[in-house]
Formats: sequence, structure tokens, C-alpha cells
Amino acid sequence: MKPATRFTAILGAMTAVLALSAQALADDLQITIYNDNLSLVDDVRSINFAKGRSVIELPNVSSAIDPTSVGFQADGVSIVEQNFDFDLLSPAKMMEKAVGQVVTIVRVNPGSGRETRQKAKVLSVNNGVIIEVDGKIEVLRDDNLPTRVIFDGVPKNLRAKPTLSVQVQSDRAGARDAKLTYLTSGLSWRADYVLLFDEAAGKMDLQGWATLGNLTNTSFENVKTQLVAGNVNSRSKGYGSRRGAGTEAGDVERIGDNYLYTLPGRTTIASKQTKQIGFVDGKNVDAAKIYEYRAGGFRTDNNPSGVDVRIAFSNSRASGLGNPLPQGIVRVYAKDKKGRAQYIGEDRIGHVSGGSDLSLRIGASFDVNVQPTTISRKQVSKRVSEVTQSYKVTNATNKPVSVFIRQSGINSWTYKTEILSETFEHKRPDADSMIWEVPVPAEGEATLTFTLRTTTRR
Repeated sequence: MKPATRFTAILGAMTAVLALSAQALADDLQITIYNDNLSLVDDVRSINFAKGRSVIELPNVSSAIDPTSVGFQADGVSIVEQNFDFDLLSPAKMMEKAVGQVVTIVRVNPGSGRETRQKAKVLSVNNGVIIEVDGKIEVLRDDNLPTRVIFDGVPKNLRAKPTLSVQVQSDRAGARDAKLTYLTSGLSWRADYVLLFDEAAGKMDLQGWATLGNLTNTSFENVKTQLVAGNVNSRSKGYGSRRGAGTEAGDVERIGDNYLYTLPGRTTIASKQTKQIGFVDGKNVDAAKIYEYRAGGFRTDNNPSGVDVRIAFSNSRASGLGNPLPQGIVRVYAKDKKGRAQYIGEDRIGHVSGGSDLSLRIGASFDVNVQPTTISRKQVSKRVSEVTQSYKVTNATNKPVSVFIRQSGINSWTYKTEILSETFEHKRPDADSMIWEVPVPAEGEATLTFTLRTTTRR
């Protein structure tokens, strides 16, 4: 704690200072929060304007406001000047503003309780408070002796709340609505998801939370909140958990290529607060646990490695979902034999369109492993080569499993690819990948072997 904050300021003149000009409190407040530390505040207030020139004080604006983005509109009113006062009232600020001024020091004798008062000039508040009393220089002690400072008033431009002062010219007197809009940093949101997986039933419940954060010094009360999912004037970030892009248009409002989520009702976003509001609630959605091994090239490993354990589901209307899902972390839980939900892993999703297929990686398997082996490489001609690759899959569980082997990088450097032979039939989810589903018996093994011929352009 800074030394200056150890003094209790008596602020009796505060009311008079704040009454110097008209004030207007919010009547209707709406905030749109984007993903990139940017928010748009739309603030409607009823103001009793005087005819001619006057100063309107608008308290409770964001302490992180961008003053260059402010818009102020009212019928018959034009703006002459605007100022943003963000120096907030506190004991430390009162002491800083009192440098060079005379204050009253009140000391209390701990034994008798008797008070003594002295006039003192504040000389400095750097790393402590230095005062001049009766021509002597004194450093206020940093101890628990009862001491307080009395000020004659509140310094100019020191506000209890962040305040925007607008000097206006009005063509007439009377009350009417004024609309204040501005951009601010310090407000943020993210999507967090909780997935409860029932492996035996092949179902899951998905609950999505909008987690709001307010790092400003301003509390926004009774506010209508909207959230924009997407990247406004920023570079998108990709994630690897979506298996296929969907084609279903959800019920969520669109703005350009972004989605606008309007949260139900109104809420209060208090200063320095984090709060969560539900916006997705899917019940009994079809889901399955799958095993997947991803290979980026052709190689031989001396040791096997565990395959990815994934939860696969579709964000489609038929499954009970269907609306776009904003990027965020999905935390996955599963019930144990006693019915208690146990945390089993998490994955991050990017912005997911309606109808998309997803597979969330929740960890690596102990019991299901894959060992790759490059059996042969052959240069058939200058432009044609062949590779024979195998993947040995072992299953140490007491149930049969299927493992999806995804081979990527197929067309990254070739003109043409052909499968000459394969032990299981492949699928082509995209031009750069092939997928094989390999069934493996309980406490057994299976091997995928294929020969791939590649032809380059030159």
C-alpha cells in the first residue's frame, strides 16, 4: 500500500464540486463486445439542456474510453468541446493534488484519545508524505498511530467516477434524449464449453458459457449485452479439431461475416468482475469416442505411440445443435461407475459453422498404439516414385476398437497420386489427406499396409 493511501480524506466539498454542471445518468445502455479487446458502447440518456452554451457531465463512462471515437447526438444540440476526466478520487490522489497546498493534520493520542490539529503544507508525496509544520519539515510516520488529513475541498478535475464533459450549444431549453457512443478497451468475452459425455449411451450434453470480463474502473449496470464472434480487422486463427465444414445457417444474427449473439435480459458488468452467462444448451446429442492417428509423412518409428482419443459429434440441427459455435475451450467430463462426473480432457475449437463435424482431442490412449514402418521406397522413373507404408495397430483393451489412420501431405508436392494396393479401403476427406478405418480385435492387433504411387509435374 502506498503511504499516501493510509490517510482518510474528508471530502465534504465533493457534492458542491460535482454540482457545478448538469449531469446525466444512463437511461438505456447497450454494449457490443468483440473478440479482440474492443467494445462499442451505446448509451442513451435524458438530459435537461439549457438554451445556449452549457457543460454536460456524463459520469460512468468507461475508464478505458477512446476519446477520439466519441459520438454525441441530440436534437438541436451541437458539440463545442469535450473533455475526458479519468483522474479518479482516492486518498492517494487527494494527497498528490494537495502538494503545495495547506491541509489540516489531525493526530489522536493513543492513551488519552485527545485530538490535536495542526495546519501543514504538503511538500511532497514521493515515496512518503513530507509536510511543513510551524517552519519545520516533517515526514509523516508510516505506522498505525491514528492520523488523518482534512482537505478544504476536492481538487478540480478529480472525479469519483470516469466522466466525459461535453460543452454544447443548444437551440432551446428542455429535456430530450441524447445518444452517446464510443469505443473502449478493457471489456472482453470468450466462449467456454462444458461437455458431459456418456460413452455407453453414445450421447453428450453441451453447455456453452459466455465469460465476460471487465478490467475497467467502471461498472455498467442494467446493460443489454451483445457479443460478436469473429475477427474484426484482425487475422484469423485456425484450429485443428474440425473434421469438416458445415453448410447449415443457424438462427444467430449475422453482421458481415461475423455472428452477433444477443444475451437474454439485462445484466450488470461490474468493475474488475468476471461473470458467465449461458448461451448454448444441447441435450442428448449423438457423440462417440474414436481413436485417431495422424501421420504427416512416411517414416519408421522404433517404438509405438499412443493414438489420439477424441470425442466426435456433429454441430447440426439433426443432432440437437446447429447454431455456429464461437471459438473457445471445450472441457470434457465423463461419469464414472458411481455416476460422478470426472474431468477427462479438453480441446480448443475455432469458430465453427452450423452443420460442421468435430472431433475433440482429449488425450492419448495407454492401451491403443500405432507403430509406423516404411517398408520400401522405389524410384520408378524421373517423375514417378512409389512408397509402401505400414501401420501396426495394437489393442490392449478387452473390447474391439476402430482406429482411424489419417495420412496427410499426399498432394503437397505431387501432380498425381494413386493407391496401388491397400489392406483397408481409404477415403479422401480432402485433396491432401487419406483416411483408413482399421478394425482391431480385443487384445489383438491389425496392420494397415498400402502402396502409394506419386507423379510429379516435372
